[in-house]
Amino acid sequence: MEITHGAYVISDDPARLDVDAIHAYLTTSYWAAGISRETVARALTGSFCLGIYTADNAQVGLVRVITDHATFAYLCDVYVLEPHRGHGLAKAAIKATLEHPKLQNLRRFNLVTRDAHSLYARHGFTAVAHPDRYMEKLDPDVYRRPASRS
Repeated sequence: MEITHGAYVISDDPARLDVDAIHAYLTTSYWAAGISRETVARALTGSFCLGIYTADNAQVGLVRVITDHATFAYLCDVYVLEPHRGHGLAKAAIKATLEHPKLQNLRRFNLVTRDAHSLYARHGFTAVAHPDRYMEKLDPDVYRRPASRS
């Protein structure tokens, strides 16, 4: 799938993903600070992604979805580089993600955000109806420690 949004292209072609560009952004984000390039590459390989590209094929954004393609999806690593914001790229990429044929008829689509609630609310996301049912095992410093090899 490939759609044009102004001067940009949003594509689900995994061969177009620029691991170095994605890593450069994620390593400075609040949710993945210090993440290794190897971890980013593994995460991309195991996920469904939409990349956002300029006319000259530079990657300027991403939407990553962890999913079984049947029942559940987790939306993460959504970003647009600062110089390319203000063109509706995040909205268009999220819309394309939610309408993608590979992500239809899922029972649950989750995400976690610190500061983009209004962006996701436009697309039907709401606060968790029963937060008392949700649990997590969180290791916020995992990317700051040397990885153990086994």
